[in-house]
Amino acid sequence: MGALGNGTRGLAGGTDLVPLLRDGLVAADRLVDLRRVIPSGIDGTAIGAGTTLAELEADPQIPDALREACRLAASPQLRNMGTIGGNLLQATRCWYWRLNYPCRLHGGDVCHAREGQHREHAIFANDYCASAHPSDVAAALLALDATVETTRAAGPLAGLYRLPDDHDRNLVDLGADELITRIHYERPEQSVYLKAMDRKRWAFALVGVAAARYDDGVRLGLAGVAPIPWRLASLDDLEQATPLPGTAYKLELARALGRRAIAAVGG
Repeated sequence: MGALGNGTRGLAGGTDLVPLLRDGLVAADRLVDLRRVIPSGIDGTAIGAGTTLAELEADPQIPDALREACRLAASPQLRNMGTIGGNLLQATRCWYWRLNYPCRLHGGDVCHAREGQHREHAIFANDYCASAHPSDVAAALLALDATVETTRAAGPLAGLYRLPDDHDRNLVDLGADELITRIHYERPEQSVYLKAMDRKRWAFALVGVAAARYDDGVRLGLAGVAPIPWRLASLDDLEQATPLPGTAYKLELARALGRRAIAAVGG
């Protein structure tokens, strides 16, 4: 992995990176093809980071929550190209960031969404940055108590993400030359992923809720509600949300989807 960093970026599926390069939001002097470097395929409860969303969606041994999250994540063309490792590292869909406003994630001193248009933004941890993490797959893997292997370390999926601050504006705790190699999950008794979106297909989650039932109870992971994928100990944790005026509806969506998801897995 010594070729990465210092202006060189790794490319696998490219479904997120290529548009960012095109729009000037990410710069790279060189691209390195990772498809022969990153493991792919499914081995029990271990998934190679190069495995495509289409492969996961089609494999009956994959838990329902993860299969459905993959199915709802994008169009068939993108699912055939996009890898699970890349999906976990998606950039925010915040339109201020995408339009290159000098927001906090771009090194500025203000979150434009807090005072501007923020209908699709966060209801948790939104004081510093109100962006909402777009990954359906990450929410499902949180509920499945996933762990992540990288070229440097291994640990819980939640540890891959961080809330930004003035000292570090990044949302992912991954070195420039560090790659995700494998994802491991715990096989549940039952699981489900439910998603509210503006269109019936191929739209980012307004709110996504994954639920997975284990012997010790139901675990919940949410998409679209915080700058990072968000885990709830129970639906009671929704009382801790801090919605903005334009995102209050998301709290009601999360409650409704959460109740449905828990009921679906027999929680």
